[in-house]
Amino acid sequence: MSKVAWIGLGVMGYPLAGHLKTRGHHDVVVFNRTRAKAERWVAEFGGSLAGTPEEAATGADFVFTCVGNDDDLREVTLGPGGAFQALGTRAVFVDHTTASATIARELHAAARVRGAGALDAPVSGGQSGAEGGTLSVMVGGDESDFATARPLIDTYARAVNFIGPSGAGQLTKMVNQICIGGLIEGLAEALHFARRAGLDIEKVIDTISKGAAQSWQMDNRWRTMIDGKFDFGFAVDWVRKDFAICFDEARRNGASLPVTALVDQFYAEIQEIGGHRWDTSSLIARLERK
Repeated sequence: MSKVAWIGLGVMGYPLAGHLKTRGHHDVVVFNRTRAKAERWVAEFGGSLAGTPEEAATGADFVFTCVGNDDDLREVTLGPGGAFQALGTRAVFVDHTTASATIARELHAAARVRGAGALDAPVSGGQSGAEGGTLSVMVGGDESDFATARPLIDTYARAVNFIGPSGAGQLTKMVNQICIGGLIEGLAEALHFARRAGLDIEKVIDTISKGAAQSWQMDNRWRTMIDGKFDFGFAVDWVRKDFAICFDEARRNGASLPVTALVDQFYAEIQEIGGHRWDTSSLIARLERK
């Protein structure tokens, strides 16, 4: 059993911290900026809560974060009362935030100064994957730190892969988001086309999902998409945040992302019709309104 600090109890962090407590049987102390949520987590899972990230990290073997963006991450780690103020020698910091590779490298360097390790470990699988403990985790950092932290990550992951040096996990998550954006738009257009063509969509999907067109999105979202139900986790506001990270990195490395840029514009249209908190499958809504 390890002493674990968990910082950030959003839709992903809340169940992941719970898995560390119930499946991993670790001693978990949590911090969340909205204290009521931390109190609710402790009431549900046990463990304890801290008043600051620094307090949570004091004496911890592992410090996990799962927050919103680079600024949030920098605040809870390097800011006043941040976790790195108490990050111990030989402790391992594990960040599950989807953030930039730049902040990942910054935190890795800061941890090394303190004699600690740091891993950028963004996840894929959404809210359902977090709750079910079936996430895919892509990890950057030092391989020795990965080996140390992997047994804890395994409590809520179906696949965990070490990708490469610091920043590699975040870069892989960008690849993931680029793939998903184009895939969902293709599925949205296909379902829209099938409906306009007067086809039996269930028969169509049953047929093409057995071939090269098959995807997780098709298997799990086609029906809810045609029913106009978009409350299944990862929100449009968040995917646009992730795309902004991709575009920023692409400007640095010279990559061309024309389809991703177009899909980003489509998500902006979804925001304009009030879909900020709809899930990413809501791309079909803009087609059905035309």
